[in-house]
Amino acid sequence: MRTRISIWNGVLFVTSLLLVSTCVNGLYEDQIKKFDWRVQHIGAIRQAHLELNSLSPRLLVSTQENVVAVLEPKTGKMLWRQVLENSPRGELKLMQVGTVAANINDAESTAAAPTNSKHGFDVFTVQGHAPALVRGWNVASGNLEWEWSLMPLQTERAESAFWFYKNGLLYHVIPTWRSHIEVTPYFATSGHTTETTGRISAAWISADKCVLSGGYYSCLEGNQLIGIDLTANQPQVLRKTLAEVPKDKLRAVEGISGAYVIDNTLVSIHEATAVCNNYKSNSFLLGKFQQRRVLALADVVNNVLQIRGHYVDSCEPVPEMTINMDYPDYYGTPTLKTFACMSHGKGCLYVLGTEDEAILAVQQSKIRWVRQESLANIVASEFIDLPLGDAEGTLENEMKGNTGDISSAFFRRISTQALQIKSIFLHVVGLGQPPSDTQKAGLVRDSFGLHKMLVVLTRSGKIFGIDNINGKHHWQQYLRDVQNFVNQEPMRLLVQRTSKHFPLQPLCTIVAKEKSTGNGVLFRFNPINGKPAEGGLLKLNYKIKQLTLLAESEKESIKGLLLLDAQNNVAVYPQYVQELAHEMYLFTADKSTATLDGFFVEFNDGALSCLPIWKVRLDGHNEDHQLIAIAAKNPLEHVHSQGRVLADRSVLYKYINPNLIAAVTQATDPTHKYLLNTYLIDAVSGLIVFSMTHRRARVPVHIVHSENWLAYSYYNDKVRRTEITTIELYEGKIQANSTVWSSMNAPPMPMVERQSYIVPTIVETMRETITERGITNKHVLIGTTSGAIIEMPWALLDPRRPITSNTQGREEGAIPYIPELPLPTENIINYNQTIARLSNIFTAPSGLESTCLVLATGLDMFVTRVAPSKTFDLLKEDFDYILITVVLLALTSGSLVAKHLASRKQLKQAWK
Repeated sequence: MRTRISIWNGVLFVTSLLLVSTCVNGLYEDQIKKFDWRVQHIGAIRQAHLELNSLSPRLLVSTQENVVAVLEPKTGKMLWRQVLENSPRGELKLMQVGTVAANINDAESTAAAPTNSKHGFDVFTVQGHAPALVRGWNVASGNLEWEWSLMPLQTERAESAFWFYKNGLLYHVIPTWRSHIEVTPYFATSGHTTETTGRISAAWISADKCVLSGGYYSCLEGNQLIGIDLTANQPQVLRKTLAEVPKDKLRAVEGISGAYVIDNTLVSIHEATAVCNNYKSNSFLLGKFQQRRVLALADVVNNVLQIRGHYVDSCEPVPEMTINMDYPDYYGTPTLKTFACMSHGKGCLYVLGTEDEAILAVQQSKIRWVRQESLANIVASEFIDLPLGDAEGTLENEMKGNTGDISSAFFRRISTQALQIKSIFLHVVGLGQPPSDTQKAGLVRDSFGLHKMLVVLTRSGKIFGIDNINGKHHWQQYLRDVQNFVNQEPMRLLVQRTSKHFPLQPLCTIVAKEKSTGNGVLFRFNPINGKPAEGGLLKLNYKIKQLTLLAESEKESIKGLLLLDAQNNVAVYPQYVQELAHEMYLFTADKSTATLDGFFVEFNDGALSCLPIWKVRLDGHNEDHQLIAIAAKNPLEHVHSQGRVLADRSVLYKYINPNLIAAVTQATDPTHKYLLNTYLIDAVSGLIVFSMTHRRARVPVHIVHSENWLAYSYYNDKVRRTEITTIELYEGKIQANSTVWSSMNAPPMPMVERQSYIVPTIVETMRETITERGITNKHVLIGTTSGAIIEMPWALLDPRRPITSNTQGREEGAIPYIPELPLPTENIINYNQTIARLSNIFTAPSGLESTCLVLATGLDMFVTRVAPSKTFDLLKEDFDYILITVVLLALTSGSLVAKHLASRKQLKQAWK
């Protein structure tokens, strides 16, 4: 009996040991930030306040991304930030700072009360409109100290409302265009009203011509500036006639109530407000210098940033405030946001917001620090292979050359090695060729292809070349007057030639829309150094409707760019590869009408033509269905296995259609409230391969489409939870064609496996992992609203998971079906590096088949690598090289000794 008990104890011990060993799958402390890095952003600056003469200098900012933050004035490092709700609920209307108002304000000032004053706030913000939230913050810690809300009676009108602060009161202004203005004052910290709402007649106000400056609300009507004081007991309309009709929009001057900038000229609506009318500038700002009110001006002339200061009372210049410095053109037009001068009167620090959404700090004619806040809105990204080194490049040229006979190849190898020896000798004596800029920066391809150039494109048109290992910015470019396409389709970043075609340089192209004309814009550049290539910027004379890359050409190894314009005409860049567009298929999708159109491209007699061949309408019989999402397969994807082995050792072949796209539409329904329809459509023939309807399901919808499967998330309104539905397509046990897929001669309708799972979180984005050859298992990266990225194995999302545990499922390796998907913390690839407002995930293969490179973007930026099947092609970090060397030496010595002894033994036996 004791023997059985001891045996069972041993079994239980071994089982518990196995369980513990399988559960411990986390991140070691020494691995933190070893293969990943994160950069936190706050967004383009909206308002700012700088304090230098206090015990704790700080720069307090509010941004267009609804963020309130405090930065360190010397370095720009973020001390704390508060990420508010998304728009419209979190849209910042006003940030009022507690500053020493008595030193700079006058009777018309709108500055806040001093810190720790009787008004009881350091800084407060106003956000949203229905409801409007007024929150007070502690500037030292960023903690929320108090809050009150206001729900307007008419939410539609409140959307255009604005706020301003004056003398301890917070004014809520609701305009009714071409009619009147309603003004209600509140105590800032409590929200109690001080009096009834005032109604001011103003038939001259309009939405796009009026601006608030302090307590004055003014509009442009022709060559007249019309304004009114909203805080006056008996408001009177003020009019000022201008010399000519303004060309630019009306802008307010920060700090001066009733002052505006009209065509770069400072104008005051109120005669009592003294301004220097004879000065012109792109940016004005009120501040203080040696206890006197000064007006700062900032302009860029011939790539030189000029900052000047003038006393407000006398308009005399302040020489100590003058700055002239070189200004890089990739920042765009700067705008003064705040400045402060030291108490000794020297060393003013200026904070500027630039056109490319960067934040600059300038002091003593030098840029002290820069925050690239445009990276808070990344719209496209690519991982680019780095160029080869000199030795690898020489070998590549030799391998590409004509080998001929053995003797010529041998002499070529000898001559190459002689040149390499000569190069080494010249470098030793100091006479060798200097290294290139890329070599100096360490931009040389590594053995495993893990070191790459990360090229990102932002919403403002800024392009960055970033080292994916350490996050260093190697270069940057700025495209002015560009924006995203219609229907919020982002600008595109395309790779027309990679770095693998030595000695040809890699080539990338950005396709965007010009703001002024709406026509297409192409910018071609070298992604390694950021320099323009192939002519650089090219402005087209037509609007772009669709685009795609052609197959790689034999000449210069470039992929042509095929563009379709609004009149269904096609063009190819560069033109010498337009022959490859022959018999090309492409499709367009109109989200407004939920219509998909297919086109066929022909090349005849040296010209391209485009013919419409099919049309699919997904708007329903009532034309109320909206197209909300479309997903195609990754063009870099490789399918390694064409089938799935079943329990009976037969093969279930995958339905691998490279032309298959997924489309999702949504409509309202009187019975089921919401309808969500999923379609799988062949983009060549227009055939609807599969469709499915979800009742009482709605947005947000996120799709992942890869190989023969589809996974998409949605919100189940019936049970109020997020679900993921997965679909797998199979041809059956007989494969129609194992070599070339043809949509015109496609196999019969596929077998469809589908299943739904419950996700105990809100999904923000999804993306599949991708590797060089497709051998590694597929995982789905799920980004959540909490800022975590969860690596979900496809085995858990497999629609063929059996309901009950049976022999067939175990033979296939399928896990029994459980509706809830587990979200273990060890599967969070960014561990405690939370990504604020996570919006997109980009993946790319590396040189190792086991490893996938990942970029997660949102308000923050996070770069890492994942290995879905573990690093089977890479030795571990703690691999014992000394031990394996000793073992190999011992085995080698032992085999030699054994061989010697065996030969002696054979010799002795032969003499017997």
